[in-house]
Amino acid sequence: MEESMNEKSFKAWSWPVEQCLKEYKVKLNKGLSGYEVEKQREIFGWNELKKEKGKPLWRLVLEQFDDMLVKILLLAALISLVLAYLHGNETGKSGFEAYVEPFVIVLILILNAIVGIWQESNAEKALEALKEMQCDSVKVLRDGYLLLDLPARELVPGDIVELSVGDKVPADMRVTVLKTSTLRVEQSSLTGEAMPVLKGTNAIFMDDCELQAKENMVFAGTTVVNGSCVCIVVNTGMRTEIGKIQTQIHEASLEESDTPLKKKLDEFGNRLTTAIGLVCLTVWIINYKYFLTWELVNGWPTNFQFSFERCTYYFKIAVALAVAAIPEGLPAVITTCLALGTRKMAQKNAIVRKLPSVETLGCTTVICSDKTGTLTTNQMSVTEFFTLGGKTLASRIFHVQGTTYDPKDGGIIDWNCYNMDANLQAVAEICAICNDAGISYDGRVFKATGLPTEAALKVLVEKMGVPDSKVKNRIRDSQLAANYLIDRNTVKLGCCEWWTKRSKKVATLEFDRVRKSMSVIVCEPNGHNRLLVKGAVENLLERSSYIQLADGSIVPLDEPCRQLLLLRHLDMSSKGLRCLGLAYKDELGDLADYHTVNHSAHKKLLDPSCYSSIESDLVFVGVVGLRDPPRKEVREAMEDCRGAGIKVMVITGDNKSTAEAICQEIGLFSEGGNLQGRSYTGKEFMALSSSQQIEILSKPGGKVFSRAEPRHKQDIVRMLKEMGEIVAMTGDGVNDAPALKLADIGIAMGVTGTEVAKEASDMVLADDNFSTIVSAVAEGRSIYNNMKAFIRYMISSNIGEVISIFLTAALGIPECMIPVQLLWVNLVTDGPPATALGFNPADVDIMRKPPRRSNDALINPWVLFRYMVIGSYVGIATVGIFILWYTQPSFLGINLVGDGHTLIELSKLRNWGECSSWSNFTATPFTVGDGRLITFSDPCDYFSAGKVKAMTLSLSVLVAIEMFNSLNALSEDNSLIRMPPWRNPWLLVAMSVSLGLHCLILYVPFLSDMFGIVPLGLNEWLLVILVSAPVILIDEVLKLLGRRRKSRTKVKKA
Repeated sequence: MEESMNEKSFKAWSWPVEQCLKEYKVKLNKGLSGYEVEKQREIFGWNELKKEKGKPLWRLVLEQFDDMLVKILLLAALISLVLAYLHGNETGKSGFEAYVEPFVIVLILILNAIVGIWQESNAEKALEALKEMQCDSVKVLRDGYLLLDLPARELVPGDIVELSVGDKVPADMRVTVLKTSTLRVEQSSLTGEAMPVLKGTNAIFMDDCELQAKENMVFAGTTVVNGSCVCIVVNTGMRTEIGKIQTQIHEASLEESDTPLKKKLDEFGNRLTTAIGLVCLTVWIINYKYFLTWELVNGWPTNFQFSFERCTYYFKIAVALAVAAIPEGLPAVITTCLALGTRKMAQKNAIVRKLPSVETLGCTTVICSDKTGTLTTNQMSVTEFFTLGGKTLASRIFHVQGTTYDPKDGGIIDWNCYNMDANLQAVAEICAICNDAGISYDGRVFKATGLPTEAALKVLVEKMGVPDSKVKNRIRDSQLAANYLIDRNTVKLGCCEWWTKRSKKVATLEFDRVRKSMSVIVCEPNGHNRLLVKGAVENLLERSSYIQLADGSIVPLDEPCRQLLLLRHLDMSSKGLRCLGLAYKDELGDLADYHTVNHSAHKKLLDPSCYSSIESDLVFVGVVGLRDPPRKEVREAMEDCRGAGIKVMVITGDNKSTAEAICQEIGLFSEGGNLQGRSYTGKEFMALSSSQQIEILSKPGGKVFSRAEPRHKQDIVRMLKEMGEIVAMTGDGVNDAPALKLADIGIAMGVTGTEVAKEASDMVLADDNFSTIVSAVAEGRSIYNNMKAFIRYMISSNIGEVISIFLTAALGIPECMIPVQLLWVNLVTDGPPATALGFNPADVDIMRKPPRRSNDALINPWVLFRYMVIGSYVGIATVGIFILWYTQPSFLGINLVGDGHTLIELSKLRNWGECSSWSNFTATPFTVGDGRLITFSDPCDYFSAGKVKAMTLSLSVLVAIEMFNSLNALSEDNSLIRMPPWRNPWLLVAMSVSLGLHCLILYVPFLSDMFGIVPLGLNEWLLVILVSAPVILIDEVLKLLGRRRKSRTKVKKA
């Protein structure tokens, strides 16, 4: 273990190659011995990522029942099951009918648990996707022999590995020898850098060094795109950078918190539990005299008598209360609404992987965005270039439009140089021939094959055209014909082809880090050789002695002209452009007639140390400025974010000046504004104290963090979450996965994103576009508002049900609704209107309001008061119609005794339990809607079996009131006059479906028997509608009061 710690503390990048070899006791020409390999493996294990154990199924199942409302329903099901067993015969039910209530409750809970388990089991696939990034086999030197196909999992620290073009790096390794003049590695998925990175062997004398700066290290999971090398393995398995990311993903998954809506529903559940408990206690206290009696002797209670039969009745009341208070249909309606929301979002290129994310998006307060590929196109393009005019101090600047690799995307502004002068011809020739890239088209996007910068130069050549007008017309015709070809994968670059055929390439001088340039020798049409050079502007100017003017004349490069060129270069660099200098040379000395490898001067081309002397006394032509340009839609999306009160923070692996320039261009910062306190490198920000960090993150306005490493992204997201922000984080690379997992909403890129990032995310952008996130936020807000509408609608219905049961118990009348009827209403009848409320149209100013705070109440005191009033009316109406049927001959001119039932006084109804002691009490048989006669063998059955019609009226009033109440839920504050029902036609359809389902259980004999109800006649339906309709009028008055209250509050604030 001690050796392991020593290994961990050994910073290979900061030591020379010799010291690294000494540390691992290995020779470059021999490698490790078999004994040393086994010894290292005992310490470090296999080179593979560890598989974290997922939650077992039984644990997932138990977690689904760890919810207060679920526990109440389970208790209700258990009590209902016991009562059904004890009193099956007494209640007149037999077989399955006796167990309908507990069966339905348990079925609901099982269905909800299945949905929960399915969502959880999708959560940990990101770790599996990481394993696919590991390479399978490698070339390793052991015991002096080169093993060509050793499984990568067998590598140990100290192994000598050979890498070449196309190889996937198997472990974190220190580069020891370059076998080619240059080595480039594509590590954007790990560090976020847009371009392949040059690697070398020199030590970097910094102990605390960011990943991007470790230019002598190659990391597991990255790919070699140019050159070959020999490396020494430094870290394997979970110690690699990709292994650390796996650990971070796992830790982030453990930190996942509930969505804002889940928190609110849990909070609501806890309050509801307390309310149910209090109401149950109150009901038992009010009615204790029915099941517990005693006599007072000398002031002390004696002779206690307990009625088990009456006590179980109040247990039934408790079950009914639990069923009435809990909106059982809510999980199903929420899932349906979120699923419909995901379909809408998919149409807008936002693919939601986890349903709750839809709702969380609506309250996003901070968007942490990657730069490359999200704010920008991830396609390099030339935006401007300059050459000299007719004089040494006169420069010409050309601006280029277009942001992709499509040669037809944009053009050169005010381009009138169709007969190109000598300078422009030299620019086109160098860009076309000093270049190994190509362009391909996959049916959706144009992509670069080779280096992105070189592909952009080829696109520039196509926009410039060629100097020969006849050839130009021929190229245009061939490009038109190419549009009709079946195989359009390879894009035909006619202008570039013309240049490469005109000037044949005979040799290439590869790029290296010292001279920072690359060049080609070409044979011109006149038979003479010419050297074409492109590279870093400062380096080319140092090696240039002449400059070419527009007319083709060559003049010495004097100091004023050099300063002008450097000033122009500085101006372009300050805009975040990557600048390339272009130059050529005609006087090539020994190489003037070089054509084949047999030439006597060929040895010069084999020795990279000669390249600087070959590329001297150059003729400077001009400078090309390239960049990964911002997407056109992003600026408007930034404005939308500002209007919606959402802060945007850009976290990128790119360098500071480029990130700042892009952020200014997209409108995150004002042009030329002071960036102090708004732009930091990851290292600078992490060096600050936590109080300073929180102060910076709390300030309004955008921020940019450049040169950020994976841990920086995670730390920033974690800090923002601790500050109470709801964070959406975008990313495409492996390096982004831990932060995507940790954020409230992880958003991966669909086109450029790695599988690891996609699996760690909650949402995938099909078009990699930042503006799609903003559209998704707007959709999320709309969905939340609609969810709020149907949650309130369902809860107000539940309040009504609770009040009705409470009134029944408080008045001592027979129960006017049984639990199975309440379950039907909550699940089936309420479901369609609640789901239809999810289709309410979005407010026009939805992105002009600040995001709701995550601790905003789902139901504020005023809304609770409103629904208590509505609920009270629901309770009074359902109980009232029950009492009316038993006690009144008519109501509002409607005859109630046409069916022949017996009328009784309210006092008798309230003491129906004492029926057996009443003298001369009889109950006459009565008819129901289908002509059936209800008869009684015992007159007291009039209050149990005989209450079927009264109970049906109560249930029908409850259903009808809830249909009218769904119209109230169309808008929280607006009247039905301003927001008429036809604004949401789906709601009218849903109301029809719910009423149809209610009629189904009324008029189908098997179902009406199961639910304990009977068919109603026309007269009785008229009564139901008359009693139900006033709920609309009551809510309209309450809405009017609410609007006045809001306007008074606004006036006070003003």
